Amino acid sequence: MKKSLLAQSVALACLAAAAGGAQAVSFTQNDVTLDINGTINGFYVNRESKTTVAGGPETKTQNSALTNGLLPGWINFVVTTKAADQDIKAHFSFAPGINDSSSVVGLPSTVGTGAGAVPGASSPYSQIDVRNVYFQFGNNDWGTLKFGRDIGLFGQNIILSDMTLLGVGGTSNAGIPFNTTFGMIGHGYMYTGFQAQITYTTPNFDGLQASAGIFQPSSFAGDQTKTPGFQAKVDYDWKGMAPGKVWGGLITQSTSCSKGSTCDGTGTNPDKSFTASGYEIGAKASMNNFGAVAYAFTGKGLGLSTVGAQFFGGSDGLGNKTDSKGYFLQGTYQYNKTKFGINFGQNKDNDGILGAGNERKNKAYTLGVYHSLNKFVTLVGELNQEKITSTVDDSETKNRTLSAGAILFF
Repeated sequence: MKKSLLAQSVALACLAAAAGGAQAVSFTQNDVTLDINGTINGFYVNRESKTTVAGGPETKTQNSALTNGLLPGWINFVVTTKAADQDIKAHFSFAPGINDSSSVVGLPSTVGTGAGAVPGASSPYSQIDVRNVYFQFGNNDWGTLKFGRDIGLFGQNIILSDMTLLGVGGTSNAGIPFNTTFGMIGHGYMYTGFQAQITYTTPNFDGLQASAGIFQPSSFAGDQTKTPGFQAKVDYDWKGMAPGKVWGGLITQSTSCSKGSTCDGTGTNPDKSFTASGYEIGAKASMNNFGAVAYAFTGKGLGLSTVGAQFFGGSDGLGNKTDSKGYFLQGTYQYNKTKFGINFGQNKDNDGILGAGNERKNKAYTLGVYHSLNKFVTLVGELNQEKITSTVDDSETKNRTLSAGAILFF
């Protein structure tokens, strides 16, 4: 039985899944097929933030925004063919957003690098993210090889299982300039990202399938990346009265200091190497109209999980690695064309870039309602409550985000 148009579109937009996904337009010339599909969304967001530092007075801000959700706009071009018993696929995608950061309608107000030296943070123009640029070939006998840029392996399954993928979730102020909010990223899991890679995926053995690949390395410590990053995951899917999936994954990346560098800070600064690593385990299942997801991860040098981006803040620069861990739980209920859901997650970081003995913790929950108006349009409403605590500055921040809008898949 074919998946619904919504499910196929989400899978193709986020995972570049099977070439038989939904398409708005399809062209076939000789033995080559071009499929085009995409998604657009828009949300009204009201965000209230309260912060106290070291027992001082509370500061409070409240803002409204019209923004993208966790998904940006997205247009996909997927080419498929078959030659010499090999299934061949190529995928290009472009992901624009609906926002710019100018406070003047129709005119730029700032240009260049914005606050925090983030490129594009004060760009007056909407950004375009090229997320998928890859090709792959293979068959059901020996598997598939992929070359190019696509979604990562570590953290892939959990973001595709997060109900806020269709909505906003938390960290809604990230919509500008990055075209997306964070959903529950940073509150139960880390963002997998879209990364340059060469990946091998095995054939599917009665629901059991594995993928492993080398990835563009990141300099989380030191100034050399002699070897690529490595990621792998194993999935087992089953059908029946309670269909579901269990999975496990890992990620590792090594960096080093060049001779004479000061990243160890002692002696004659000899060569020194560092290794970041992360491990994950997850499960999801459904029965009748109920669905559930459970997930956990741990990382060392992997990055500030409370920010959510891999290798951002994984070390203090001298090789003292940030320790991270998190967990995520979700339950949903489908009633006719409407899905009701709640999820909760927490990420915690210690030491490393925070300083020895320091801790930062994010926890949040989301209540969501997702109504399928028709096979193309889903109406979405969410409430997200977030709490951030840090011993670095003895601060506590509470954010409340209300969002309402719609998402279109075609």
